[in-house]
Amino acid sequence: MIARVLAAWVCLGVLSALAAPMHVYDDAGQLHVFASPPRRIVSLTPHLTELLFAVGAGDQVVGVDAASDHPPAARRLPRVGDYSRLHLERILALQPDLVVAWLGGNRAADLHAVRQLGIPVLLTEAVRLDDVARLLALLGHTTGHAGTGTQAAKDYRARLAALKARYGRANRVPVFYQVWDRPLMTLGGQHWISEALAVCGARNVFGDLGGWGGVVSREAVLRREPAVIAGGADGPNLGRSWQAYRSLAAVRHEAYVQVDADRLHRASPRLIEGVEALCRALAPYGR
Repeated sequence: MIARVLAAWVCLGVLSALAAPMHVYDDAGQLHVFASPPRRIVSLTPHLTELLFAVGAGDQVVGVDAASDHPPAARRLPRVGDYSRLHLERILALQPDLVVAWLGGNRAADLHAVRQLGIPVLLTEAVRLDDVARLLALLGHTTGHAGTGTQAAKDYRARLAALKARYGRANRVPVFYQVWDRPLMTLGGQHWISEALAVCGARNVFGDLGGWGGVVSREAVLRREPAVIAGGADGPNLGRSWQAYRSLAAVRHEAYVQVDADRLHRASPRLIEGVEALCRALAPYGR
């Protein structure tokens, strides 16, 4: 009799735990309370789409932004707009119980309009390399895949630590990271690529720029004397862009490095692959 009563209490406790609401704070400090994990999710940026799939929530994603192209399954999902404009009617038609957005990457006016439809918006932020691991854990917990998210975060951090141990003690080779050439744009010290350069034993010559960076002059680049000019493979050919500036050591030595932008420019789980590729490419210049 006592055993039956105890068993009943255990079952009630398990059911109570399962029925307990889930509390989640997003990166804007907003509290979200879910009776159960969201089953219909719309992602508004490519890196968030990748993160959701990485934690095992791919089957819960019902809509994505126009640029979400990885993993391949994401390409088959309905498109709800891009960073310049969201199509609210498309979002509403998908009947999401959660929209996942990027602070600073999605327009505040668009996100306000989504909230006006009664749809919760989980705001996320990615600035540092470790934010990928943190978001893996956060989105795993939010979507009901806490174990997968935690393990993915652990694996990411282990790979990052290994790169720091392997490359981080090299000479701090000065690097100019070019985002675009017309206008000439670079990244500042608060962007994760600046941190990635440090992981690789290099130094961002514009690391003192505030924020994420901005437009610079070629004269300013020449004054900072980078030994290497780096950029994403989706940008202009660096050798062609700088061939007229032979006074620069990087140009004379043809020290140009271009890496896969989809990996290095997105705060997704593949970012660690981009950092690894950057480190390999810069290694010969750090000796």
